[in-house]
Amino acid sequence: MAATTWCIMATRTSCARPEPWATTSSWACTPTEERYKMVQAIKWVDEVVPAAPYVTTLETLDKYSCDFCVHGNDITLTVDGRDTYEEVKQAGRYRECKRTQGVSTTDLVGRMLLVTKAHHRGQEMTSECREYADSFGKCPGGRNPWTGVSQFLQTSQKIIQFASGKEPQPGDTVIYVAGAFDLFHIGHVDFLEKVHSLAERPYVIAGLHFDQEVNQYKGKNYPIMNLHERTLSVLACRYVSEVVIGAPYAVTAELLDHFKVELVCHGKTEIVPDKDGSDPYQEPKKRGIFCHVDSGNDLTTDLIVQRIIKNRLAYEARNQKKEAKELAFLEAARQQGTRPEGERDCDL
Repeated sequence: MAATTWCIMATRTSCARPEPWATTSSWACTPTEERYKMVQAIKWVDEVVPAAPYVTTLETLDKYSCDFCVHGNDITLTVDGRDTYEEVKQAGRYRECKRTQGVSTTDLVGRMLLVTKAHHRGQEMTSECREYADSFGKCPGGRNPWTGVSQFLQTSQKIIQFASGKEPQPGDTVIYVAGAFDLFHIGHVDFLEKVHSLAERPYVIAGLHFDQEVNQYKGKNYPIMNLHERTLSVLACRYVSEVVIGAPYAVTAELLDHFKVELVCHGKTEIVPDKDGSDPYQEPKKRGIFCHVDSGNDLTTDLIVQRIIKNRLAYEARNQKKEAKELAFLEAARQQGTRPEGERDCDL
């Protein structure tokens, strides 16, 4: 890969960074406009192509001057079971990256529907829940490498890959925000973008609370994503410079002094009192550096979970159909005994 890369991200009605490459993505239960802005917020993406065709062709790559296309090492198939990247693979213009184990739409949807807390600290599910999780969205006799529930394992290398590694410089305004940032969504993006715009040279630090802390003030089985997963989600956002992993719920004098914070921001969500009934933002308010920020977006993690639960049966049917196609494709590939021409792994 060239030293300078231009990243183009194609979103489907549903990164190219000069040697361009492209990748496509889509998220369930997220309107196209929301997905478009979410992709724009990813710090490695330079340009977004909305309403990209589901099947990636050479014509598409040439249209946007992309040398090749990148996708994860899962598979995407058409209705008739054909590989959506078949044409670009045959032309040798396809690259593949290994997906992060345990992070998938299927897994997150399963957590929402199971209403367990096993994902918080790698706890074991009850046998009943495990049986349901293992069968979630599975076709009869199925389990394939792509559609399934697995455990995410955090490593220091993953964090290094996502972190900017930049310290605040003289003249930067250090801004602190704190929260769960669960199921990182467009509501979070709009908030962080607004916070980022409050200074000419912002250095935004996001404090992420421990899973047990979040569960205490959110209840149910929140957070849906554990602390490690939430950390990578927030680090991937272009409006965030640094993340405090396991930040204290109350914004303390020690924290403000340590990071030389000049402004503390909070969105429109309710501020839940600390365990002793005190205001977690009393210190920044006392210093006159607290600011309420209205992002203009009412989307919350709760609303996303409600969307999923409302469409539960549709998701289960979707996953069963998806895995059936994937298993058929996998079996055909095994019988052929060869990997499609032009396909190779790359480590970004």
